[in-house]
This record gives sequence, structure tokens and C-alpha cells, in this order.
Amino acid sequence: MTHSIAFNFEDGVTRFIDANAGETVADAAYRQGINIPLDCRDGACGTCKCFAEAGRYDLGEEYIEDALSADEAEQGFVLTCQMRAQSDCVVRVPVSSDVCRTQQASYDATISAVRQLSDSTIALSIKGEALNKLAFLPGQYVNIGIPGSGQTRAYSFSSLQRDGEVSFLIRNVPGGLMSSFLTGMAKAGDSMSLAGPLGSFYLRDIRRPLLLLAGGTGLAPFTAMLEKIAEQGSEHPLHLIYGVTHDFDLVELDRLEAFAARIPNFSYSACVASPDSRHPLKGYVTQHIEPKHLNDGDVDVYLCGPPPMVEGVSKYIGEQGIKPANFYYEKFAASAA
Repeated sequence: MTHSIAFNFEDGVTRFIDANAGETVADAAYRQGINIPLDCRDGACGTCKCFAEAGRYDLGEEYIEDALSADEAEQGFVLTCQMRAQSDCVVRVPVSSDVCRTQQASYDATISAVRQLSDSTIALSIKGEALNKLAFLPGQYVNIGIPGSGQTRAYSFSSLQRDGEVSFLIRNVPGGLMSSFLTGMAKAGDSMSLAGPLGSFYLRDIRRPLLLLAGGTGLAPFTAMLEKIAEQGSEHPLHLIYGVTHDFDLVELDRLEAFAARIPNFSYSACVASPDSRHPLKGYVTQHIEPKHLNDGDVDVYLCGPPPMVEGVSKYIGEQGIKPANFYYEKFAASAA
């Protein structure tokens, strides 16, 4: 039996390894060519101290207090030379991937579908045998090469990887390199390259209610997260508020409706900021956050949207006198070129 270990490095690179039953995480990493910080291997020096963000594990009993204090262990710090995984785990490594002699993985694949969901949003699906080996945490992003330009753009996965296929929601930026390619030239079978995964915005273990706030194509990481939640279930309530500027920006509502049918504790609402909107809910996402969604602070808030939205939500929650248990966010800005 093996467990998947995701290493998140401080430069944003994520790499996955498999750890065998009873194998220490450090031994598994070195066996697969990832040289995480390590010195004594005996739990005495603390060089291999990392932070376990998700998963179950045996911390071991051979380390000393100077290497890992009881308070640190309670918080989630681990010594990878002693840690043995008992489930899939996510481990934050406090150095760059370069220091560990690893780098983000690259994949070659082809376009399987391009659909213009609205004037402002494009759905892109990419498929290839190499992508069967692509692993990522729902919520993360990847850099996609724009054919013929030598440039890349970062997009969050909007789906999990299934049968070597992944999908993305991409904002249609007039004159943008990626937008111009996808709307003017792209067709099924065209080659594309991906590099990643990257990012610290991803779904953690669900230990309390979740409030998910999406702005525009910031919906993408949440549909990937909801696919994962639909698979594993959740005993805690989950609510998504999806905000856009204009009525035509609203996409994937049928998909959200399907998630609401599959996930018993999941609900969602969508709102449109434009005063000319004909949508039932108008205004910004902050106008539709109810006290029950913040649960007196016993809530994990996930937010993905443009910088003004991130700043507005942060200010609003502070004004309510609420401090969420955790507040994870991803700011994005569309490239103009």
C-alpha cells in the first residue's frame, strides 16, 4: 500500500511522490530524487522540519524535544525523517524547489476541445497520455504555453485529471495572446504544453464549514475543488457565492446545479454587479454573505478573484468583527498581451 505525498515548496512548485507503508517521508523523497533538507536522519537536528497541511501520519517517537517541540507537533510541524504517512498528505517544505534539486514538471498534450461559453469566457480541455501522470491539488494552477509565441499564461484547473484530460476556464481578453489563439486559430489536435502544478491555493482537509467566493473565471479552482468534494463527501456545510460583472459573464451554472444535487451539504448563489442586470441577485459577493456563512468565525474562507474583490472581501469580513479560522485567497489579473 502506498500514499501520495504532495511537497509544496516556498517558490510555489508542487511535486508528488509515493511513500510505501512504513517508509519515512524523507526516505521516500530521496528514493524518488527529491532532496528535501536532511542531515541526521535520527530526529535530533531538526533540519528536515516541515509543516503537514493535510493528511494522517505517525510522527514517530525517536526524535528529541530540541528538534521538534510538543507545541510544534500539536500545530502540525513534522520531522520528515520520522514521519510515516497513514493517508495521502500535503507537506509544506520551507525552501525552494531548486534547493531540493527538483523543478516543476512539464507535459506535452493536445487540445481536445475549445468552447466559447460566453463573450467573456472560454473553456479549454487538453488531453494526452503524458497527463495521466499529472497530479495536482484541486485549486492549483499550471502554466500553459501559447503556441508560436514562446510565452506562457497561468490558469487554474477547472476539473480534476481524468483519463489524461484536464480543463480550464479562461477569460477572453480582447487582443490577448492566449485569447487570440483560442478564438482565432485553436482546434482539436493542436499541440500545447503545460508546466506545473503551482500555487498554495488549494483545498485543505475539511474540518469546519466552508465559504467559497469566486469572481469571474475565479470560479475555475472551485469547480475542481467541488469535483473532489463530490468524490470524498463532507459532513460540513459548504456555500459558494459566485459574482460576475455582467449577465453574459455567468457560466457553468448547470455544473453548479449538478454539484448541488450530488453534494448534500452544498449550496450556491450567483450575483451580477451591473445595475442593468436582469439576474435575480444583484451587487457584489459581499452583499450576499450572510451571518450563517461566517459561522461566528468557525469557517474556512476560500476566495479567488481579481485584486479589488480580494481586498473588498477582506475589508468586509474585518468590518463584521469576524476572524475566520482560515482565509485562503488567490488574486489574479488578466494579461493584456
